[in-house]
Amino acid sequence: MDEILTWLPAELATLPRYVVALAIGLLMGLERERNPAAKAGLRTFALTALFGVLTAHLATEFGELWLIAVGLLLVGSMMIAAYLHSPQPADGDPGTTTVAALMLCYGLGVLVWHDEVQLAVMLGIAATMLLYFKPELRGLSQHMSRRDLLSILQFAVLALIILPLLPNQDYGPYGAINPHQIWWMVVLIAGVGLAGYAALRVVGQQRGAVMLGLLGGLVSSTATTLSFSRHARASDTMIPIAVIVIVLANLMVLVRLGVLAAIVAPAVLAQLLPVLTGGLIVGGLGAAYGVHRLQPQGELPALAMGNPTELRTALGFGLMYGVVLLAAAWLSDWLGTRGLYAVAVLSGLTDVDAITLSSMRLHNLDKLSVTVLVNVITLATLANLVFKSALALGIGGWQMARHAIAGMATAGLGLVLAWAIIRGFSA
Repeated sequence: MDEILTWLPAELATLPRYVVALAIGLLMGLERERNPAAKAGLRTFALTALFGVLTAHLATEFGELWLIAVGLLLVGSMMIAAYLHSPQPADGDPGTTTVAALMLCYGLGVLVWHDEVQLAVMLGIAATMLLYFKPELRGLSQHMSRRDLLSILQFAVLALIILPLLPNQDYGPYGAINPHQIWWMVVLIAGVGLAGYAALRVVGQQRGAVMLGLLGGLVSSTATTLSFSRHARASDTMIPIAVIVIVLANLMVLVRLGVLAAIVAPAVLAQLLPVLTGGLIVGGLGAAYGVHRLQPQGELPALAMGNPTELRTALGFGLMYGVVLLAAAWLSDWLGTRGLYAVAVLSGLTDVDAITLSSMRLHNLDKLSVTVLVNVITLATLANLVFKSALALGIGGWQMARHAIAGMATAGLGLVLAWAIIRGFSA
């Protein structure tokens, strides 16, 4: 914007702001023009955006900022009067969406005048998308169950109410306990689980074993392994489906770890990502071979998933994360890396996220090197795969477990090979 202003005469220096506002108004108006019930279309939105810039311009020149509020009141009153003096549309639409969109368009014009051009353009595009995707958004809300809404509300409580209230200060031995950081990890894990849960609900559970395995693993690989091991035990026809779902769900653990590392400790990705990629490639080849050989068919059973944002679950993970963090810091100080590796194996048996995030926290505190961190995550992941294999064997039986264990073993083999290759290069 500043570069354009330098090329214009002084009397036209404000012209680009009007042009940007006009473009935003035309974009929003173009969408409303498609709606026969809307009392404002292409021209009304364009003129309203220009009116917003003009009002802000005059308010600034005269030092009377109250003019902006008067302009907003006039725009809202004009649209309300237009709907009051016309018959109700056949679809029963009261027109509140168009009124709100037009008032927003006016506000974006004001924003453009105050040099918030990029923000105004982004908001204009986002508003147009909200207007355009009305059928999809309505369908999504209508298919949302009470449990789905509860999950979203509980996540909002975890992220927007509890997290800001916790002190961002280090406590306890080694300065390892930070309530804000611990709860941020809780929010992160709950958010990843909620994203997988939402994807599972949107895609549906009858789109195939591959999709169910990938999304189920994003929510909870343990719950997926447990659920489909039971299905395989109950019916032999479910064995091919169960194997594919379980193997892919546990491959998604590697994807989760990569996402967590990218968010919490991006500096470790250079050494961690090749190890995870090795596990994904070899494990993916094994899973592809299993899909081709087993050829899962038949109706998929429902995947019983707990609420990923339930407060009790969040508190449990937060407590586990804190305990693992303290144990890792203490044993690392007492026994060196051997103590930390022992914690990685023990905690990784049941939950790989806690030891992964706690190790990254220690790395961010400069108490753990990248090499040791990669070793810890590799050990914890291998221990977790062993635990899931035992779970599949104990619940699903040998006929199913031998295939699932073979698939998970390929992922473990890929991890070990990639880790060994990287260690060889670094040596």
